[in-house]
Amino acid sequence: MYRGKDRGEKYLFKELQPFGGELAEDNRWLKIKGLIPWGELEAAYAQRFSYRGRPGLDGRLAIGLILLKHMTTLSDVEVVLELQENVYWQAFCGMEGFTTGKQLDPSSLTKIRHKLGPKFMKELEDRTYRVLIEKKIIKSKGMLVDATVAPEKIKYPNDIGLLNDVRKWIVEQLNDVSKKTGEKVRTYARKAKKLYLNFAKRKQKTKKDIERTKRQMLQFVKRNLGQIKERMDQFDYFVQKEIEKKVAIATRIYEQQHTMYKEKVNKIDERIVSWWREYVRPIKRGKGGGKDVEFGPRVSLSHVDGMTFVDEFRHENYSEANVNIVEKQIKNYEERFGKKPVSLTGDQLYGNRANRELLKKENIRDAFKPLGRKNTNTKKQEQYMRRKQRERNLIEGDIGNTKEHYGLDGIRYHYREGSEMWVRLSFLAKNLKIAMARVELAAG
Repeated sequence: MYRGKDRGEKYLFKELQPFGGELAEDNRWLKIKGLIPWGELEAAYAQRFSYRGRPGLDGRLAIGLILLKHMTTLSDVEVVLELQENVYWQAFCGMEGFTTGKQLDPSSLTKIRHKLGPKFMKELEDRTYRVLIEKKIIKSKGMLVDATVAPEKIKYPNDIGLLNDVRKWIVEQLNDVSKKTGEKVRTYARKAKKLYLNFAKRKQKTKKDIERTKRQMLQFVKRNLGQIKERMDQFDYFVQKEIEKKVAIATRIYEQQHTMYKEKVNKIDERIVSWWREYVRPIKRGKGGGKDVEFGPRVSLSHVDGMTFVDEFRHENYSEANVNIVEKQIKNYEERFGKKPVSLTGDQLYGNRANRELLKKENIRDAFKPLGRKNTNTKKQEQYMRRKQRERNLIEGDIGNTKEHYGLDGIRYHYREGSEMWVRLSFLAKNLKIAMARVELAAG
């Protein structure tokens, strides 16, 4: 159930206005507050609740805190504490007067995020960007395209560590069953733990050591999997459903690792690298540097007039230069600005024949090198191409800035839908800060 507040009330006397009418109008949070369509968002928020039951958390407060969290990169606990102490945060969240009382528990933010999901966050993005475009804070210009990986906040995976995580979880469930039924289950937990710790403490591990330890860990996991499957009916009904899901994941991990061990390979389709975030996939980097592989979703982005928009989000690896992805990016641009971009610039990966034909058909100018050995560009075309390729630094820098200052370097929402929410909110937070700076600049 949701009950919205009447925020349209007018005050006759200044002292009866919210916060006594004494807030500084040039405060950054009040400026950002004026860029967000609160009424539309609260109406969309209310639709997520039923007509019965206990009233939900105030929509303005919930949405405001989620945005503030990503604009400041604070934890849920710190966000709730800052709300108690900061009068401008309270004004941003639609409160009528300063209060030092605790407004909500930090766990409420987690529950609200689960309830809203990535669809609401996309709606939050779209409605906010529409306001920024209407106010001419964002102007339709040429489009830059690129893709990046948003790393998940997980420990660096290795096969033996992954098998040990699976084994430990199964043993914990078997111990719970043993306490309940009195049946003693021989799991060889101490022997397996000793094996893993001796291996992990070794500074130098030979290929023979790794293969031997992996073979033994596979044997332990196989044994424990068989034991928990035999006792599945001994769990409570609701617990059993969750256990079955995790056992299915554990079985899949075992089968993948067993296949790689037998075939002596280090690659397999849909490889699971994290026990607690089984949806995470390894993504091979196309660049040099210390990281050859990253672990997280792949995101296709477009950059227009200094703002970066999320166009495609997938946990599975894909080619960002695929013509269907580029076509979707052009369509998203058209939905935002009401017309097609005058130009599209990407790296040479985007310069395949399918994309060139698409851009020619849509009458969008590109900045790709001509195909074939002989360069047919005129001097003017060469200058245009080089200038546009230099402009690609803008989207590259924006991605780095969002990773460094807005939390894109480590996704901390520990569930599948949370990853997309984290990515979208990180870019929205960055774009809102840029919009605020432009409002300040225009005001002089």
